[in-house]
Amino acid sequence: MKKHVLGPVALAVLGLTAPLALHADDAANGGSMIVTYKDDVSTLDPAIGYDWQNWSMIKSLFDGLMDYKPGTTELINDLAESYTLSDDGLTYTFVLRDGVTFHNGRAMSADDVKYSLDRVTNPATQSPGAGFFASIAGFDEVSSGDAQSLSGVSVVDPKTISISLSRPDATFLHVMAINFSSIVPKEVVEEFGEDFGKNPVGTGAFELTDWTLGQHLIFSRNEDYWKEGLPNLDQITFEVGQEPVVALLRLQQGEVDIPGDGIPPAKFVEVSNDEQFKDFIIEGGQLQTGYITMNVKMPPFDNKIVRQAVNMAINKERIVRVINGRAVVANQPLPPTMPGYAPDYEGYAYDPDAAKAMLKEAGFGEGFETELYVYNTDPNPRIAQSIQQDLKAIGINASIKSLAQANVIAAGGEADQAPMIWSGGMAWIADFPDPSNFYGPILGCAGAVPGGWNWSWYCNEELDAKAVEADAMTDAAKSAEREQLWREIYLSIMEDAPWVPVFNEQRFTMRSPAVGGEDAIFVDPVHVPVNYDYVYSTAAQ
Repeated sequence: MKKHVLGPVALAVLGLTAPLALHADDAANGGSMIVTYKDDVSTLDPAIGYDWQNWSMIKSLFDGLMDYKPGTTELINDLAESYTLSDDGLTYTFVLRDGVTFHNGRAMSADDVKYSLDRVTNPATQSPGAGFFASIAGFDEVSSGDAQSLSGVSVVDPKTISISLSRPDATFLHVMAINFSSIVPKEVVEEFGEDFGKNPVGTGAFELTDWTLGQHLIFSRNEDYWKEGLPNLDQITFEVGQEPVVALLRLQQGEVDIPGDGIPPAKFVEVSNDEQFKDFIIEGGQLQTGYITMNVKMPPFDNKIVRQAVNMAINKERIVRVINGRAVVANQPLPPTMPGYAPDYEGYAYDPDAAKAMLKEAGFGEGFETELYVYNTDPNPRIAQSIQQDLKAIGINASIKSLAQANVIAAGGEADQAPMIWSGGMAWIADFPDPSNFYGPILGCAGAVPGGWNWSWYCNEELDAKAVEADAMTDAAKSAEREQLWREIYLSIMEDAPWVPVFNEQRFTMRSPAVGGEDAIFVDPVHVPVNYDYVYSTAAQ
């Protein structure tokens, strides 16, 4: 997830043999850290967890074949010591590292890799990331229930796994680096079943040693971690049930190290001017778009004209002011620094009168009632009120349903539950720097499934076919053609208007003087929000 755009995706250099370290010279092992969140964690199962809160936690509990250089979106090898690619560009052969064990002490093998990929694509798992693996041979058969195992994934020997694709895929190595590709032990998953997310066992830098629901989670150092010298900290305590304003006050009093929900917008100016703490505010760019979804399966949002009218009703400039100007107005799904962004596209103008006329044209001249779901942490409820006011101005009466993050996500994953959702605080920050990532999970047909993240339930099979065509362009010489195709896909989506893109936001976080690390670690683009493995205690120096 997030931040530095490296240009159109091409195949990474083959055969990297070691992960690149980002370990401060003055860092020393030892010490602990306290992180706060308002809501409890929904799950730590890497096949299922997919929100701002649990993403980096899962990253620290599990590893995958690939990863990113800390603080960047540069691909590196992780559990794979090396890999090769066949001449036809369709088969990757990964050689696994020696000496990697799960938290339960068992050695990891190629069988675990196959099991993990079969599990995440099995419909019974209900993984919101299953669609990422659509290019692996046998995915369609597994997805339809006709097969239990991916035919394209085969164990060569205990240290070698072969993955064959049904089509070239420019995003494949990135997919191998995201949480959904994390390696899990079959016997533990089978022991706990649906409760594996509360009893996670991986190969990561930390292991879960206590989870008291509604109070805290405790991560402890994995003493047998295969990356020498990591993690830096002995323990991380995630305290839940902490209001962001209270968490900030506790940080200022030396009781908390990172406010996981960020700096409360109402306190941002005050903290920025505080001589004692302003130097501990960290800013990072991110590939982010905040948007309003309209469920195209629920009337009246099954009417394109209604959706276009809503696009013209929202005062995006006012919403940006709600968050102290820490964003730019968006007019399309892709953020401006993402390949495929259309800088000459003007989008839907803010025009309430025209919006009212369009509603009348669509047969809703008297307006209608609806619901707007929103994550209940500030500033999202205030943004929802701004949206509610704009909708009322054109005759739409939207009642606000302000819920915990996990409950909003669950509602969005049901086809008939949430007519509208404000995505803020939950979506969407890119999993990797490619336009494909803003399509498949949140606008493509593969994401419009129970438990998925395509909360508009928009499915355009013609655009799906174009997306497959774009991702099959793995030749760097076709990068411009690929970008153009993605640009056309997103402009077609805007014509259908399943979303109202609202803003592209900068990321701000804060740390206490008691913890250190490169700024990029605290606003890591893929370990969002923090790469916990590399944070260190200043007291342990």
